[in-house]
Amino acid sequence: MAEDINAEEYPTEIHDYLTTFEKSLTSVDEMLKTMMSVSRSELLQKLEPLEQAKLDLVSAYTLNSMFWVYLATQGINPKEHPVKQELERIRTYMNKVKEIADKKKASKLDKGAASRFVRNALWEPNPENDQTPAK
Repeated sequence: MAEDINAEEYPTEIHDYLTTFEKSLTSVDEMLKTMMSVSRSELLQKLEPLEQAKLDLVSAYTLNSMFWVYLATQGINPKEHPVKQELERIRTYMNKVKEIADKKKASKLDKGAASRFVRNALWEPNPENDQTPAK
């Protein structure tokens, strides 16, 4: 893209930005082709429910982000468009999924082991050793 446009058509200061933007677009295109090469149902069958939720949320967020960029390129302020609320809603659900994933990773208490540990750590008087002097 940047090489196809004559340098006289745009300021030279933005050439690096355009080159980086073109590379980013190429990268997004490659990722989309990879994702689209496998059917959605086939992909979801291979994932656990939590991973499915993550995939759906990332997909929705990506599409809405791309629409945000499209609006900006059309001279429309995306901050005043309903896409902003949609992105915020998706972020809320992403945070909820992250909380669930973090809880799943958290260590669980083995109550049996904990009670054995506490029982063995506490001193219990042994009636055989408890000899009181006779009067």
